Amino acid sequence: MSFLGKYISNVFGAIRSLWKGMKLTGYYFTHHKEIITQQYPDNKDTLLLPERFRGEVVMPHDENNEHACTGCTACELACPNGTIKIITKFDIAPDGRKKKAIDTFVYHLELCTMCNLCIEACPTDAIKMAQTFEHSVFDRNELTKKLNKPGSRIREGIE
Repeated sequence: MSFLGKYISNVFGAIRSLWKGMKLTGYYFTHHKEIITQQYPDNKDTLLLPERFRGEVVMPHDENNEHACTGCTACELACPNGTIKIITKFDIAPDGRKKKAIDTFVYHLELCTMCNLCIEACPTDAIKMAQTFEHSVFDRNELTKKLNKPGSRIREGIE
C-alpha cells in the first residue's frame, strides 16, 4: 500500500473513531441518569466524599490531650518515600524504667502519595487518614506538619 493510501486510511479511521465517541457522548447527553459530578465549591456544605477517600495523615488526640503513638517508628519504616519522621525521647516511667516516647511526629504532606501504608503498619492505630482535601498554600513550609500536639502524652494502657 502506498503512502497516500495509508494516509487516507488513517484519516478515515480517525473519523470513524471520533464518530463512535461522539455517538456515545450524545447517548449519555440525551439519556440522563444520576448526576455524578458535584459542583465544587458551591456545595461545600453538602459535599459528600467517598468513605475510602484518603486526604492526609492525622493523629487523633482525646479530650485529655493523649494519643496512642508509642514511637515504634513502624509507620516511618513503611513509608515508601520518607514522608514521616519520628523523633523519639526516653521518659522515665513511675516505676523508674526508661520508656520510649515520641518527642515530635513530623509529617511532610507535600511528599505524601496517600498510599495508606503507614496506617496499615501502625500497631496501635495511632494515625488515621482524614477527609481533608484542600491543601493549596502559598508557602511550601506550611505542608510540613507536626502531628502530636504540644504537651500531649501517650494514653494509659498502650504499650
